[in-house]
Amino acid sequence: STSTTASTTGWSIITASMSYGRYFHTASILTNGNVLVTGGLGSGGTLHSAELYDPSTEVWRSTGNISYARCQHTASILTNGKVLVAAGYDNGIYLNSAELYDPSTEVWTGTGNMNYTRNYHTASLLTNGKVLVTGGSDNGVSLNSAELYDSSTGVWTGTGNMNYARYGHTAAVLTDGKVLVTGGYGNSGYLSSTELYDPSTGVWNITSNMNYARLLHTASILLNGKVLVVGGSDNGAWLNSVELYDPSAGMWNVTSSTNYTRYQHAASVLTNGKVLVTGGSSSGVALNSAELYDPSTGVWNAISNMNYARRDHTASILTNDKALVTGGYDGAALNSAELCQL
Repeated sequence: STSTTASTTGWSIITASMSYGRYFHTASILTNGNVLVTGGLGSGGTLHSAELYDPSTEVWRSTGNISYARCQHTASILTNGKVLVAAGYDNGIYLNSAELYDPSTEVWTGTGNMNYTRNYHTASLLTNGKVLVTGGSDNGVSLNSAELYDSSTGVWTGTGNMNYARYGHTAAVLTDGKVLVTGGYGNSGYLSSTELYDPSTGVWNITSNMNYARLLHTASILLNGKVLVVGGSDNGAWLNSVELYDPSAGMWNVTSSTNYTRYQHAASVLTNGKVLVTGGSSSGVALNSAELYDPSTGVWNAISNMNYARRDHTASILTNDKALVTGGYDGAALNSAELCQL
Protein backbone atom coordinates (compact mmCIF):
# COMPACT_ATOMS: atom_id res chain seq x y z
CA SER A 1 0.00 0.00 0.00
CA THR A 2 1.08 3.58 -0.56
CA SER A 3 0.91 4.63 3.07
CA THR A 4 0.08 3.27 6.49
CA THR A 5 -3.33 4.87 6.16
CA ALA A 6 -4.12 3.40 2.73
CA SER A 7 -7.52 1.76 2.70
CA THR A 8 -8.36 -1.55 1.06
CA THR A 9 -10.49 0.36 -1.42
CA GLY A 10 -9.49 -0.95 -4.84
CA TRP A 11 -9.76 0.09 -8.45
CA SER A 12 -11.16 -2.31 -11.06
CA ILE A 13 -10.65 -1.86 -14.79
CA ILE A 14 -13.86 -1.80 -16.79
CA THR A 15 -13.54 -4.77 -19.15
CA ALA A 16 -14.91 -2.89 -22.15
CA SER A 17 -12.78 0.19 -22.78
CA MET A 18 -13.95 3.31 -24.57
CA SER A 19 -13.75 3.11 -28.37
CA TYR A 20 -11.30 6.00 -28.46
CA GLY A 21 -8.41 7.00 -26.25
CA ARG A 22 -8.98 10.60 -25.20
CA TYR A 23 -7.85 13.36 -22.85
CA PHE A 24 -8.97 16.99 -22.48
CA HIS A 25 -12.50 15.51 -22.86
CA THR A 26 -15.60 15.91 -20.68
CA ALA A 27 -17.76 13.45 -18.72
CA SER A 28 -21.30 14.32 -17.62
CA ILE A 29 -23.69 12.30 -15.48
CA LEU A 30 -27.10 12.36 -17.21
CA THR A 31 -30.36 12.42 -15.29
CA ASN A 32 -30.81 8.69 -16.04
CA GLY A 33 -27.46 7.92 -14.37
CA ASN A 34 -25.56 7.18 -17.57
CA VAL A 35 -22.29 9.02 -18.26
CA LEU A 36 -21.77 10.96 -21.49
CA VAL A 37 -18.17 11.44 -22.63
CA THR A 38 -17.52 13.98 -25.40
CA GLY A 39 -14.63 14.97 -27.62
CA GLY A 40 -11.11 15.35 -26.41
CA LEU A 41 -7.74 14.76 -27.98
CA GLY A 42 -6.88 11.32 -29.32
CA SER A 43 -3.94 9.71 -31.09
CA GLY A 44 -5.27 10.92 -34.46
CA GLY A 45 -6.16 14.45 -33.35
CA THR A 46 -9.24 16.16 -31.96
CA LEU A 47 -12.32 13.94 -31.63
CA HIS A 48 -15.95 14.30 -32.79
CA SER A 49 -16.97 11.12 -31.03
CA ALA A 50 -19.16 10.80 -27.97
CA GLU A 51 -19.73 7.67 -25.90
CA LEU A 52 -22.19 6.58 -23.22
CA TYR A 53 -21.39 4.49 -20.16
CA ASP A 54 -24.19 2.52 -18.50
CA PRO A 55 -23.31 1.81 -14.84
CA SER A 56 -25.90 -0.98 -14.60
CA THR A 57 -24.19 -3.01 -17.34
CA GLU A 58 -20.69 -1.45 -17.07
CA VAL A 59 -20.65 -1.20 -20.87
CA TRP A 60 -19.62 1.65 -23.18
CA ARG A 61 -21.37 2.35 -26.47
CA SER A 62 -21.17 5.05 -29.10
CA THR A 63 -23.78 7.78 -29.27
CA GLY A 64 -24.27 10.67 -31.71
CA ASN A 65 -21.10 12.53 -32.75
CA ILE A 66 -20.69 16.18 -31.85
CA SER A 67 -20.84 18.46 -34.90
CA TYR A 68 -17.46 20.06 -34.19
CA ALA A 69 -14.43 18.15 -33.02
CA ARG A 70 -13.21 19.82 -29.83
CA CYS A 71 -11.00 19.43 -26.78
CA GLN A 72 -10.47 21.64 -23.70
CA HIS A 73 -14.19 22.47 -23.93
CA THR A 74 -16.91 22.42 -21.27
CA ALA A 75 -20.06 20.33 -20.84
CA SER A 76 -22.96 21.41 -18.62
CA ILE A 77 -26.15 19.54 -17.70
CA LEU A 78 -29.04 21.97 -18.11
CA THR A 79 -32.16 21.94 -15.95
CA ASN A 80 -34.06 20.28 -18.83
CA GLY A 81 -31.59 17.37 -18.83
CA LYS A 82 -29.89 18.32 -22.08
CA VAL A 83 -26.11 18.73 -22.22
CA LEU A 84 -24.56 21.99 -23.43
CA VAL A 85 -21.08 21.63 -24.92
CA ALA A 86 -19.28 24.91 -25.50
CA ALA A 87 -16.14 26.26 -27.18
CA GLY A 88 -12.75 24.55 -26.95
CA TYR A 89 -9.95 23.94 -29.38
CA ASP A 90 -9.44 21.98 -32.58
CA ASN A 91 -6.07 21.71 -34.31
CA GLY A 92 -5.02 25.35 -34.06
CA ILE A 93 -8.55 26.75 -34.16
CA TYR A 94 -10.21 28.26 -31.09
CA LEU A 95 -13.96 27.64 -31.10
CA ASN A 96 -17.02 29.70 -30.12
CA SER A 97 -19.58 27.12 -31.27
CA ALA A 98 -21.95 25.43 -28.86
CA GLU A 99 -24.23 22.42 -29.24
CA LEU A 100 -26.89 20.56 -27.29
CA TYR A 101 -27.25 16.82 -26.69
CA ASP A 102 -30.72 15.40 -26.11
CA PRO A 103 -30.40 12.14 -24.12
CA SER A 104 -33.85 10.98 -25.25
CA THR A 105 -32.92 11.07 -28.96
CA GLU A 106 -29.09 10.91 -28.62
CA VAL A 107 -28.90 13.70 -31.22
CA TRP A 108 -26.77 16.85 -31.12
CA THR A 109 -28.19 20.13 -32.42
CA GLY A 110 -26.45 23.46 -32.80
CA THR A 111 -27.35 26.38 -30.57
CA GLY A 112 -26.19 30.00 -30.48
CA ASN A 113 -22.48 30.76 -30.84
CA MET A 114 -20.65 32.36 -27.95
CA ASN A 115 -19.43 35.93 -28.39
CA TYR A 116 -15.78 34.90 -27.91
CA THR A 117 -13.69 31.92 -28.96
CA ARG A 118 -12.05 30.29 -25.94
CA ASN A 119 -10.54 27.15 -24.43
CA TYR A 120 -9.46 26.35 -20.86
CA HIS A 121 -12.55 28.31 -19.73
CA THR A 122 -15.12 27.36 -17.10
CA ALA A 123 -18.88 26.79 -17.33
CA SER A 124 -21.17 26.88 -14.29
CA LEU A 125 -24.89 26.20 -14.01
CA LEU A 126 -26.40 29.06 -12.01
CA THR A 127 -29.39 28.68 -9.70
CA ASN A 128 -31.53 30.56 -12.28
CA GLY A 129 -30.78 27.85 -14.87
CA LYS A 130 -28.44 29.96 -17.00
CA VAL A 131 -24.86 28.86 -17.72
CA LEU A 132 -22.02 31.25 -16.88
CA VAL A 133 -18.85 30.87 -18.96
CA THR A 134 -15.74 32.67 -17.73
CA GLY A 135 -12.32 33.49 -19.11
CA GLY A 136 -10.20 31.03 -21.01
CA SER A 137 -7.56 31.49 -23.65
CA ASP A 138 -7.81 32.71 -27.23
CA ASN A 139 -4.62 32.16 -29.21
CA GLY A 140 -2.64 32.18 -25.97
CA VAL A 141 -4.18 35.44 -24.72
CA SER A 142 -6.03 35.23 -21.40
CA LEU A 143 -9.61 36.50 -21.46
CA ASN A 144 -11.51 38.47 -18.81
CA SER A 145 -14.86 38.21 -20.58
CA ALA A 146 -17.82 36.26 -19.23
CA GLU A 147 -21.09 35.34 -20.91
CA LEU A 148 -24.42 33.78 -20.05
CA TYR A 149 -26.33 31.11 -21.97
CA ASP A 150 -30.11 31.14 -21.75
CA SER A 151 -31.47 27.71 -22.66
CA SER A 152 -34.97 29.12 -23.27
CA THR A 153 -33.68 31.30 -26.14
CA GLY A 154 -30.43 29.54 -27.10
CA VAL A 155 -28.67 32.90 -26.98
CA TRP A 156 -25.39 33.96 -25.30
CA THR A 157 -25.21 37.45 -23.81
CA GLY A 158 -22.22 39.19 -22.31
CA THR A 159 -22.17 39.90 -18.59
CA GLY A 160 -19.67 41.79 -16.43
CA ASN A 161 -15.99 41.23 -17.17
CA MET A 162 -13.79 39.67 -14.52
CA ASN A 163 -11.23 41.94 -12.87
CA TYR A 164 -8.43 39.63 -14.07
CA ALA A 165 -8.10 37.80 -17.35
CA ARG A 166 -7.41 34.11 -16.68
CA TYR A 167 -7.41 30.60 -18.10
CA GLY A 168 -6.84 27.23 -16.47
CA HIS A 169 -8.74 28.60 -13.46
CA THR A 170 -11.69 27.17 -11.54
CA ALA A 171 -15.26 28.32 -10.95
CA ALA A 172 -17.46 27.05 -8.12
CA VAL A 173 -21.11 27.91 -7.43
CA LEU A 174 -21.48 28.75 -3.74
CA THR A 175 -24.54 27.89 -1.68
CA ASP A 176 -25.73 31.52 -1.92
CA GLY A 177 -25.67 31.29 -5.73
CA LYS A 178 -22.58 33.44 -6.25
CA VAL A 179 -19.70 32.05 -8.33
CA LEU A 180 -16.15 31.93 -6.95
CA VAL A 181 -13.38 32.02 -9.55
CA THR A 182 -9.84 31.16 -8.43
CA GLY A 183 -6.32 31.39 -9.82
CA GLY A 184 -5.29 30.37 -13.31
CA TYR A 185 -2.88 32.06 -15.67
CA GLY A 186 -3.21 35.71 -16.61
CA ASN A 187 -1.44 37.92 -19.07
CA SER A 188 1.16 38.73 -16.42
CA GLY A 189 1.64 35.19 -15.07
CA TYR A 190 0.27 32.80 -12.46
CA LEU A 191 -2.60 34.14 -10.35
CA SER A 192 -3.48 33.90 -6.67
CA SER A 193 -6.41 36.30 -7.11
CA THR A 194 -10.01 35.21 -6.62
CA GLU A 195 -13.27 36.96 -7.42
CA LEU A 196 -17.00 36.54 -6.88
CA TYR A 197 -19.75 36.89 -9.49
CA ASP A 198 -23.17 37.98 -8.33
CA PRO A 199 -25.83 36.73 -10.80
CA SER A 200 -28.35 39.28 -9.50
CA THR A 201 -26.15 42.23 -10.55
CA GLY A 202 -23.83 40.69 -13.17
CA VAL A 203 -20.88 42.24 -11.32
CA TRP A 204 -17.53 40.70 -10.25
CA ASN A 205 -15.99 41.67 -6.92
CA ILE A 206 -12.48 40.83 -5.77
CA THR A 207 -12.29 38.66 -2.67
CA SER A 208 -9.16 37.73 -0.70
CA ASN A 209 -6.20 36.16 -2.52
CA MET A 210 -5.30 32.53 -2.08
CA ASN A 211 -2.08 31.87 -0.18
CA TYR A 212 -0.58 30.35 -3.33
CA ALA A 213 -0.85 31.20 -7.01
CA ARG A 214 -2.01 28.11 -8.92
CA LEU A 215 -2.91 26.92 -12.42
CA LEU A 216 -4.79 23.75 -13.47
CA HIS A 217 -5.81 23.07 -9.87
CA THR A 218 -9.23 21.91 -8.66
CA ALA A 219 -11.96 23.53 -6.56
CA SER A 220 -14.68 21.53 -4.81
CA ILE A 221 -17.72 22.69 -2.83
CA LEU A 222 -17.86 20.86 0.51
CA LEU A 223 -21.13 19.99 2.24
CA ASN A 224 -20.50 22.80 4.74
CA GLY A 225 -20.36 25.33 1.89
CA LYS A 226 -16.61 25.92 2.04
CA VAL A 227 -14.49 25.55 -1.10
CA LEU A 228 -11.49 23.17 -1.14
CA VAL A 229 -8.74 24.11 -3.61
CA VAL A 230 -6.09 21.46 -4.31
CA GLY A 231 -2.70 21.48 -5.97
CA GLY A 232 -1.92 22.99 -9.34
CA SER A 233 1.22 24.50 -10.80
CA ASP A 234 2.96 27.78 -9.96
CA ASN A 235 5.76 28.94 -12.21
CA GLY A 236 7.12 25.46 -12.86
CA ALA A 237 6.57 24.20 -9.31
CA TRP A 238 4.02 21.45 -8.67
CA LEU A 239 1.96 22.03 -5.57
CA ASN A 240 0.69 19.80 -2.78
CA SER A 241 -0.73 22.76 -0.86
CA VAL A 242 -4.45 22.84 -0.14
CA GLU A 243 -6.60 25.72 1.07
CA LEU A 244 -10.17 26.32 2.17
CA TYR A 245 -12.31 29.33 1.32
CA ASP A 246 -14.92 30.33 3.86
CA PRO A 247 -17.65 32.31 2.05
CA SER A 248 -19.03 33.76 5.28
CA ALA A 249 -15.65 35.30 6.17
CA GLY A 250 -14.33 35.77 2.63
CA MET A 251 -11.01 34.29 3.76
CA TRP A 252 -8.63 31.52 2.68
CA ASN A 253 -6.99 29.19 5.20
CA VAL A 254 -4.35 26.58 4.47
CA THR A 255 -5.30 23.02 5.44
CA SER A 256 -3.36 19.72 5.30
CA SER A 257 -1.34 19.15 2.13
CA THR A 258 -1.95 16.22 -0.19
CA ASN A 259 0.47 13.30 -0.01
CA TYR A 260 1.61 14.01 -3.57
CA THR A 261 2.22 17.19 -5.55
CA ARG A 262 -0.09 17.22 -8.56
CA TYR A 263 -1.75 19.30 -11.23
CA GLN A 264 -4.00 18.35 -14.20
CA HIS A 265 -5.73 16.05 -11.69
CA ALA A 266 -9.42 15.53 -10.93
CA ALA A 267 -11.36 16.12 -7.70
CA SER A 268 -14.81 14.73 -6.88
CA VAL A 269 -17.08 15.19 -3.85
CA LEU A 270 -18.61 11.97 -2.51
CA THR A 271 -22.09 11.77 -1.02
CA ASN A 272 -20.49 11.40 2.44
CA GLY A 273 -18.73 14.74 1.91
CA LYS A 274 -15.21 13.42 1.45
CA VAL A 275 -13.22 14.58 -1.58
CA LEU A 276 -11.50 12.12 -3.91
CA VAL A 277 -8.45 13.37 -5.81
CA THR A 278 -7.08 11.20 -8.61
CA GLY A 279 -4.06 11.22 -10.89
CA GLY A 280 -2.67 14.30 -12.52
CA SER A 281 0.99 14.95 -13.15
CA SER A 282 4.05 16.10 -11.27
CA SER A 283 7.43 16.99 -12.76
CA GLY A 284 6.05 15.95 -16.14
CA VAL A 285 5.16 12.43 -15.00
CA ALA A 286 1.57 11.17 -14.91
CA LEU A 287 0.39 9.85 -11.54
CA ASN A 288 -1.65 6.77 -10.57
CA SER A 289 -2.09 7.78 -6.94
CA ALA A 290 -5.43 8.65 -5.37
CA GLU A 291 -6.29 10.16 -2.01
CA LEU A 292 -9.31 11.09 0.08
CA TYR A 293 -9.82 14.28 2.08
CA ASP A 294 -12.00 14.13 5.17
CA PRO A 295 -13.37 17.62 5.94
CA SER A 296 -14.22 16.61 9.52
CA THR A 297 -10.54 15.93 10.33
CA GLY A 298 -8.78 17.92 7.63
CA VAL A 299 -6.65 14.86 6.84
CA TRP A 300 -5.71 13.28 3.50
CA ASN A 301 -5.49 9.48 3.33
CA ALA A 302 -3.95 7.65 0.42
CA ILE A 303 -6.15 4.94 -1.08
CA SER A 304 -5.21 2.22 -3.56
CA ASN A 305 -3.45 3.39 -6.71
CA MET A 306 -5.34 3.38 -9.97
CA ASN A 307 -4.30 0.70 -12.46
CA TYR A 308 -3.16 3.38 -14.91
CA ALA A 309 -1.37 6.66 -14.35
CA ARG A 310 -3.31 9.45 -16.05
CA ARG A 311 -3.58 13.23 -16.30
CA ASP A 312 -6.27 15.39 -17.93
CA HIS A 313 -8.78 12.58 -17.31
CA THR A 314 -12.27 12.79 -15.83
CA ALA A 315 -13.64 11.47 -12.54
CA SER A 316 -17.38 11.13 -11.92
CA ILE A 317 -19.21 9.95 -8.80
CA LEU A 318 -21.97 7.62 -10.00
CA THR A 319 -25.36 7.28 -8.35
CA ASN A 320 -24.13 4.00 -6.76
CA ASP A 321 -21.28 6.01 -5.15
CA LYS A 322 -18.63 4.38 -7.28
CA ALA A 323 -16.02 6.66 -8.83
CA LEU A 324 -15.65 6.34 -12.60
CA VAL A 325 -12.34 7.55 -14.06
CA THR A 326 -12.07 7.81 -17.85
CA GLY A 327 -9.26 8.37 -20.31
CA GLY A 328 -6.44 10.78 -19.76
CA TYR A 329 -2.87 10.87 -20.96
CA ASP A 330 0.28 8.98 -20.04
CA GLY A 331 2.58 9.08 -23.06
CA ALA A 332 -0.50 8.39 -25.19
CA ALA A 333 -4.25 9.02 -25.04
CA LEU A 334 -5.88 6.33 -22.85
CA ASN A 335 -9.12 4.51 -23.65
CA SER A 336 -9.21 2.71 -20.31
CA ALA A 337 -11.75 3.43 -17.62
CA GLU A 338 -11.76 2.21 -14.04
CA LEU A 339 -14.12 2.06 -11.09
CA CYS A 340 -13.53 2.44 -7.38
CA GLN A 341 -16.12 1.52 -4.76
CA LEU A 342 -15.87 4.20 -2.10
